[in-house]
Amino acid sequence: MNLNRAVLAMLAGIGLVSSAALFVYAAPKPAPARITGSASTLGNGTVASYAQFEPGGAPKAIGVVFTGAAFANLPTAPSDGHRCLDGNGDGEVDHATECAHWHERVLPLPSDASRRADMPFKWVLLNWNPHGHLPPGIYDSPHFDIHFYMEPIEKVFAIQRGACGPEFVRCDQFERAKLPVPKNYMHPDFKDVDAVAPAMGNHLIDLTSPEFHGHAFDHTFIYGAYEGRVTFYETMLTLEFLQSRPATCAPIKAVPAVATTGYYPTKRCYRYVKDKDEYTVSFEDFKLRQASAPSDAPQVNAAASTEPADRQMTAAKSARHHH
Repeated sequence: MNLNRAVLAMLAGIGLVSSAALFVYAAPKPAPARITGSASTLGNGTVASYAQFEPGGAPKAIGVVFTGAAFANLPTAPSDGHRCLDGNGDGEVDHATECAHWHERVLPLPSDASRRADMPFKWVLLNWNPHGHLPPGIYDSPHFDIHFYMEPIEKVFAIQRGACGPEFVRCDQFERAKLPVPKNYMHPDFKDVDAVAPAMGNHLIDLTSPEFHGHAFDHTFIYGAYEGRVTFYETMLTLEFLQSRPATCAPIKAVPAVATTGYYPTKRCYRYVKDKDEYTVSFEDFKLRQASAPSDAPQVNAAASTEPADRQMTAAKSARHHH
């Protein structure tokens, strides 16, 4: 019996409150606790991954959290020296022309999330692009790329810099990255535009997004692929948008089917938390989806079940119990 309930019981005993109140009182539902992964230094602050779970155990959110100071003194050099190749064979690496133009941070998701068999996402690759990237006029403003990976890190980081494609990837890997994803595993709005990057994979772009139709880029969503598999979910967002202290969410266009049973997000959210002076970027509203076999038949783009994730978790536990 908690303290509030004990007080009600005492008052009922002396006739100051009806005993019926004992049966209508409900304690406020506690907010799911946030479990934070190891932090990485960024600017004058830090960035870390995090996960939250519903009381029943279903995932509520996975994301990254920036401290307010993280946006002060962000790197301005084009590259941090990762993903380089001596392309002209002169024995030296020119960071301006022979390295990837980003600053990367690897953020493992908390083990409470990453070790779960029903959580496909295992780690986060965050890239700070001080001068943006291709295509010019669309994504060339300072921004963050935040990739939530299903693919093991050793496979992702095996994708090397080379001579092929606009992002300079090893040619055999460029071709493997462009192998088509089965139609039922990809939303039809997302297209292959040769955006294959080293240590990432192919970026399938939604050409119906506002930034391709006259609106300034602020935030967007991308699916990642390699060797015909969906390997990451990504949100990109500008520094200016984050510094506007947002409090907004946007839907994720669901793929018709998934290759692996598990929980998948249906929206992406961006928030500033004033009392903590922190910024969060998260995937939320998870739905439990069952694996389907690959198919290239015409798709109806069936969305994920709309049943709440915590209710699905209860149903899944019940099914396992009865079988």
